[in-house]
Amino acid sequence: MIASHPPYGEDCRFPPRTIALIGKYQSREIVESLSLLAKNFQDRGLEVLVEEATAGLSDAGDDPRLWTRCGYAEIGARADVAIVLGGDGTMLNAARHLARHRVPLVGVNQGRLGFMTDVARMDMLICVDDLLAGRFTAEHRMLLSGEIVRNDRVVASNLALNEVVVDKGAIGRLIDFDLYVDNEFLYNLRSDGVIVSTPTGSTAYSLSANGPILHPQVNGIALVPLCPHSLTNRPVLVGDRNTIEIRIVRADDSRAHFDGQVTFDMKSGDAMRIRRSEDSVRFLHPPGYSYFAMLREKLHWSRQPTTR
Repeated sequence: MIASHPPYGEDCRFPPRTIALIGKYQSREIVESLSLLAKNFQDRGLEVLVEEATAGLSDAGDDPRLWTRCGYAEIGARADVAIVLGGDGTMLNAARHLARHRVPLVGVNQGRLGFMTDVARMDMLICVDDLLAGRFTAEHRMLLSGEIVRNDRVVASNLALNEVVVDKGAIGRLIDFDLYVDNEFLYNLRSDGVIVSTPTGSTAYSLSANGPILHPQVNGIALVPLCPHSLTNRPVLVGDRNTIEIRIVRADDSRAHFDGQVTFDMKSGDAMRIRRSEDSVRFLHPPGYSYFAMLREKLHWSRQPTTR
């Protein structure tokens, strides 16, 4: 039975009539899954859009009945829901492109961990019924907006769903930087760099650097030093409305990374300014989704105790 109200948010069309499919590049298994989903949706009378680079994976992409190729801008303008097939990296890329268009995202896990892609490939066709019936639940995730300032001019900017990282670059020597929160000096640090992480990114690079795990409902940003040259430097959690500024004091080579996918070179004297973006990402989760159950599974924590 179709829900009588928009279950994914007031600004989303429901039931969805146009579905976008986005897949990890250069994966034959993704092509098979895309073909199955495209046929399933088209058999239901829905319009199917396939992201243009994804469609180029296979000769099947030349079949106009099966594939309507679109860039991210057109997907953002036309799609009611986007289904992302792959791992977390594929989801990160799609999320940054589609955030400003407010297109809800569903993740089908065909990667390794899949913290953000929570539909198993074997269940994806079953989940289509739940998706179209409005039984998926929506969850908003915050994004970070970062900009590099050089000589009082913004020379680069981007978004990040997981984290913004400023690090030592290719040379491998420690960098020296000052860190400010809302223009108040926090500390000077010599280290390999610093991770500025969202709650979503707290289970990614930040976790490997001993950062805290933040529940997605926590309105905070984690500042996690990378191999600091002082034992007293520890992760710090600040509010999601604070502005973080990383000023490079001395560095032979330093770089800024957005979600580990977009990179910019930085110089001594440059500043990275980071704040919460006005845009957010909307994930759609299947029935029965649990964040804590996901953590137990992905991080191989102890089994849930049995009920006596």
